[in-house]
Amino acid sequence: MHEMSLCENIRSIIEDSARTSGFTKVERVALEVGAFSGVEVEALRFGFDVVMKGSPAEAAKLEIHEVPASAWCMPCAANVGIQQRYDPCPACGSFQLQVTGGEELKIKELEVV
Repeated sequence: MHEMSLCENIRSIIEDSARTSGFTKVERVALEVGAFSGVEVEALRFGFDVVMKGSPAEAAKLEIHEVPASAWCMPCAANVGIQQRYDPCPACGSFQLQVTGGEELKIKELEVV
């Protein structure tokens, strides 16, 4: 379950930010999780609660915003939404797609005091 190590990295980022910015408590953490990121959202929620104990984000509310996958079609130059990595272009049927979104996992916002 790599979600635990992802949560440990998030904790490390939060602790570094707390040291440099001077806050002592995080009330809300907003994450963006892409459809192709390989992250199991429920495992991430569970891991977050476990890993954040004893950190500035111990009682923080976790908000997860799921980002749909998108791609750019080389033949028709359309930006399209896709469900799976090897889907055809919904506009022209080509399989020459370059993924442009949905692979990310990032901290979007921290609400601190």
